[in-house]
Amino acid sequence: MSDLAGRNGNRNRRATLKDVALASGLSQSTTSRALSGEGYVAEAARQRVLAAAEQLGYVPHAMARSLRKQVSRSVGVLVSDLRNPFYADLAAGIGAQARARGYTMMLVADQGLEEEQLSAAQAFVGTRAAGVIVTPLSAAVPQYLLSQQIPVVEVDRHFLPQACDSVTIDNETVARRITEHLLSLGHRSIGLLIDETAWTTGEARMAGYTHALEDAGLEVDRGLIIAAGSDVTAARAAVVDMLARRVRPTAMFAANNLLAEGLWRAAHALGLRIPEDLSIVSFDDAEWMSMVEPGITAIAQDAVALGEAAMDQLLDRIADPDAPPAGIVLEARIVPRGSTAAPGGSH
Repeated sequence: MSDLAGRNGNRNRRATLKDVALASGLSQSTTSRALSGEGYVAEAARQRVLAAAEQLGYVPHAMARSLRKQVSRSVGVLVSDLRNPFYADLAAGIGAQARARGYTMMLVADQGLEEEQLSAAQAFVGTRAAGVIVTPLSAAVPQYLLSQQIPVVEVDRHFLPQACDSVTIDNETVARRITEHLLSLGHRSIGLLIDETAWTTGEARMAGYTHALEDAGLEVDRGLIIAAGSDVTAARAAVVDMLARRVRPTAMFAANNLLAEGLWRAAHALGLRIPEDLSIVSFDDAEWMSMVEPGITAIAQDAVALGEAAMDQLLDRIADPDAPPAGIVLEARIVPRGSTAAPGGSH
């Protein structure tokens, strides 16, 4: 077997099935059966093939094997922004569960652009993905994939609850709970920094906030609700004017981790003390929130578990295409830290 590289004439070329057959002295059909585990091969021959494959570093062509069987072992994953720790953790959970279940993951970050998401979805159809997990920007991509007979799971947010599976967090309930936490401390002027309300995430988080205020007998002040972009810089710019007012809210609820960072930076730029001058809470926990002083009280959703559940849900759908759509809702928890106190700074 040691002279194979010389016969091939290129040590850097990826080994093929033919190379393994030549090295083991067996036919390609026997070699293929030995490597796939399908069909009879004498044990001695199987061991010769496996030894040759290991020495050559042979990696089976997963796509070709899938096409022969008409069954793909790859799933497409579409997330918004891998620079955001939430989406990175989500993808990590999907990838780990995919590997554990014998699948590979094709990962694309669409940067929050619908045309990019649709282009990636078309590529997944072209590569015959077994299914797709998507953090949808609208109903367009899930509808397209379903029209192509591709199983779909919407994760984090959903647009087609009657047509495809979803895995989400109970955004409204936990947003209500964290707003109630601020109310219990005595806050009556509570601002909301939010990036969008067109998706089910933002819509439900705003609903939790407004319902908590209404249940406390307070009128919702739309002037305290600020729409910001989806990055730290835009969030900081959006909130700084409100915080610079002589009469400002005594507490702020940031609807995701990037908004929370922008809010925190704006407060510090204005010299506001947390929590003496301003209490802050965040939907989404992030590593930095436990590293600053005081730490930021946050809603922690397990994005890795969200990804694992989405992968399991996709494989259930692949196994049973005719089952009715299922919506899985996971819990989140509030992590109390030092960023909240009674108005005026008294804990």
